Amino acid sequence: MKKMMLTAMIAALAGTPALASQELAQKKNCMVCHAIDKKVVGPAYRDVAKKYTGQDVTAKLTIKVRQGGSGVWGAVPMPANMQVTDAEAKQLVTWVLSIK
Repeated sequence: MKKMMLTAMIAALAGTPALASQELAQKKNCMVCHAIDKKVVGPAYRDVAKKYTGQDVTAKLTIKVRQGGSGVWGAVPMPANMQVTDAEAKQLVTWVLSIK
């Protein structure tokens, strides 16, 4: 309980929902195929953020999180993830794009 409170306080002080979004990514099984700093099945989230730096792609990637896609990061397709709501997908994309 103390650890959760400390994590929430750190996130609030940092002014970013990054920790909450990482927890959401784990809860929605995104971290099975992705990691923050290394390629797993899909690309590292840091590489995604770097690729799309300065581009307005939140809406495009939000759709891709829900519907899946292929060809951008190699031959392995990303399956659709319909257990993620539109709002959750947008939160996840915003978080991924904020990773440095």
